[in-house]
Amino acid sequence: MAQQVKLKAQKRTLVGRNAVKKIKEQGLVPGVIYGSQAEPMTLQIDARELTTVLAHASSEHVLVELEIVDGSESTHRLALIQEVQHHPLKRALVHVDFHAVSATEKITSEVPIEAVGEALGVRTFGGLLEYSLRTLEVECFPQDLPDIVRIDVSNLNIGESLHVRDIQLPSGVEAITDDDLTVVSVVASRVGEEVTEPVEAAATPEVITEKKPEAKPETSQP
Repeated sequence: MAQQVKLKAQKRTLVGRNAVKKIKEQGLVPGVIYGSQAEPMTLQIDARELTTVLAHASSEHVLVELEIVDGSESTHRLALIQEVQHHPLKRALVHVDFHAVSATEKITSEVPIEAVGEALGVRTFGGLLEYSLRTLEVECFPQDLPDIVRIDVSNLNIGESLHVRDIQLPSGVEAITDDDLTVVSVVASRVGEEVTEPVEAAATPEVITEKKPEAKPETSQP
């Protein structure tokens, strides 16, 4: 199931480039929460706390019990970390989006797929395991959302595949992705195969002989 952690945030009233710069100087990360029929709200989160939460996450889908402090009051909202932006060079946290959800309403989300075990065609015949899908779109209640979908590929031989319909999902989780789509396949390896090319017949060398002198025309005697 999706990890559910507690995270504290403060309501942010100041917006704009200068305000964001001051926030970052204080070790905070600007963010926003939206969804679940509520007006979007700008936030600021402690960078170290957010980094810790993301570092311990097994996938991008982290279910958060968000405590939002607004002056002397605080409210609690259930949310998924929807998107995290990093600085392209420093990799520092730049911005975070939260998607507010309700424990009583189903959501759709993409969950990463991970193959477990070594396929028969790989360990015995030197084949290769190829992914056709890396994520699976599912529908479920927020608290039932899996961190990751694991599929056992141990019995796959060369030329065999697993499809979306073959995936066993936890109770309460339904796949939205097309059932007929291929998830993984085992294919023959091309490494080490000898490529035989047709050998052209050797051309017979041309023998050049010395050119015979041409016969002089006979002259008639008077």
